[in-house]
Amino acid sequence: MSGSRQTVQACVIGDIDLVRPLGLAGIKSAVVYPPGSPVLYSRFTHKEFSWEDRADTEASAERMLNALIRFGATQSEPPALFYQGDGELLLIAQHQKQLEQVFRFVVAEPALVENLVNKAKFQKLAEHLNLPVPATRRIHSSLKNVDEIDLRFPVIIKPVRERTYWEAIGGRRKALLVESPEVLRKLLPQLASVSIDLLIQEAILGPESSIESYHVYVDQLGIIVAEFTGRKIRTFPVTCGHSTALETTDAPDVRALGREIVQKLNLRGVAKMDFKRGPEGTLYLLEVNPRFNLWHHLGAVAGVNLPALVYADLLGLPRSTNLVARPGVRWSKLWSDMHAARECGTPVTTWLWWALHCEAKSGMAWDDPVPILRWALAKFRLQRGARSVRHREGALTRAPAADKS
Repeated sequence: MSGSRQTVQACVIGDIDLVRPLGLAGIKSAVVYPPGSPVLYSRFTHKEFSWEDRADTEASAERMLNALIRFGATQSEPPALFYQGDGELLLIAQHQKQLEQVFRFVVAEPALVENLVNKAKFQKLAEHLNLPVPATRRIHSSLKNVDEIDLRFPVIIKPVRERTYWEAIGGRRKALLVESPEVLRKLLPQLASVSIDLLIQEAILGPESSIESYHVYVDQLGIIVAEFTGRKIRTFPVTCGHSTALETTDAPDVRALGREIVQKLNLRGVAKMDFKRGPEGTLYLLEVNPRFNLWHHLGAVAGVNLPALVYADLLGLPRSTNLVARPGVRWSKLWSDMHAARECGTPVTTWLWWALHCEAKSGMAWDDPVPILRWALAKFRLQRGARSVRHREGALTRAPAADKS
């Protein structure tokens, strides 16, 4: 690694799956994350920038903006800024000019960012550009008449943007699969328990493993610097859940469609496009996320390190060219994936053999063992505390009543 690279650190608002690909390229990070988070104990974490809030509200976003500017201003050279969440993406896009004074970063145009993050606006944009999205309608959670919905069931219900109140409806799921109008009618009281805008979308039949993705970094001239494709293996919960196991692929049709969408959106920076392959083989676009994400850990292990390429461009360093990701390289979030595999009916021994041979593991690496050890210790303490509380409650229940005579 050159001396100039060593003097400029990355500032990462994200977790170990973003810090590790940078670390694999020899880049140390100042990490913005809550105190005690496992990522803070990675050997690739050079500095801790402890921060409790996420940039999910106007007040918390303003606090983070001010803290970032103060941090950047104290560095000898502007750090390279990387971001993993929607809140941080919006913050950086909306305050680009202020942050450019003390940071280096890539981000899509602010108007495009807003249109991609807000799912209702994305639907309008997709229809305007004739992108292959499923039929979708916008509704409010106070919906009264199911017959007003002119879509074919089954459908998917998901939040337009705000996820805080969504948990009261969907729990840990990113969306809800609703099989019929009768099932939706039964859900109406649950939907009405919160007041949020929702999208209802015709479901593309098939398991979560039918969700494929295109990952890309586009420079400021509109040139695709690097790209790769992948697919989900498992999620937890099994339906509409969060990714727990992934693998890289070599899918020419996904790559071609991804490139076409990059051009139609006039996209710059990094992006992930999720597609679902229907039973007939057609690809339907589900979403476009113009930010860094956990897939970049897998991509780096497979041979295409998008964060490192961004870093090189930000510093004016020579970039690697003609990179191709090896297909069949796998990533797993082990603890969650164990539950996902069990819910899928996969025998523990089968899953364990698969997990041991998984090339990329979130938070677990032989050359960086402390994050997983800290996570295990925190989980042990939490479980021990819960057992202690149950023990005390049981003792109180069994205690004889006091003699009041």
